[in-house]
Amino acid sequence: MRPHQRQLVRSLPLFTNVSDAHFAELLDTALLQRFPAGVTVIQEGDLPDFLHVVVDGLVELFASHNGHETTLDIIDPVSTFILAAVLRDEPYLKSARTLAPTQILMIPAEAVRRIFEKDGAFARAVVDELALRYRCLVRTLKNEKLRTSAERLANWILQEDVRQSRDHDVALRIDKRTLASHLGMTPENLSRNLALLAGHGVRTIGARMVIDDVAALRRFAKPNPLIDDLVEEDTPHGEAMSA
Repeated sequence: MRPHQRQLVRSLPLFTNVSDAHFAELLDTALLQRFPAGVTVIQEGDLPDFLHVVVDGLVELFASHNGHETTLDIIDPVSTFILAAVLRDEPYLKSARTLAPTQILMIPAEAVRRIFEKDGAFARAVVDELALRYRCLVRTLKNEKLRTSAERLANWILQEDVRQSRDHDVALRIDKRTLASHLGMTPENLSRNLALLAGHGVRTIGARMVIDDVAALRRFAKPNPLIDDLVEEDTPHGEAMSA
């Protein structure tokens, strides 16, 4: 593992305050692997052998049942998944596959549980991480139950604009079918909602969504800091608000 990659992992809140000796113990038996796009890295129902850290690329968390499949989350670097299953040594409740060429650090689950018992700072960081995941889940549930599919799409565009430097030109990093699944709608509904948002300041150009009228889009979306991860203020230089 290269020094800059090691430092990226070390900078994650989960590992920042772990003792040097225990951090080295976690990484001594870890594997750093590169996967092409479209590879299923973990399968729901399997027991966890590793804690996965996305170092580079993009990963989709998804679940399937009775012939249906849905996207649950999109994991950017540098982030971990799925910590709860690793700690409890219980089957994964979701699967993961790469959406782009992706580099993943795989830390043995046994090592994670061992350091959790020995390192108080790591244990506290684990609690913080699980609390953050819980709050993200509540936000997701509120978003799906309190908004129409068009409102979910509008708020997703606003949040992506914040993540992508607020230049009002949002690049679609995933295919539209995956985006539709992620937002809880069919691809046909996504197409209809994109057409609807044309009347609220959004132009779709291939894999880009250009926001011509931010105020109009915000009036339609009604962003809420108690639902959305990132909410940009109405003023041009407003600060982002996070969970």
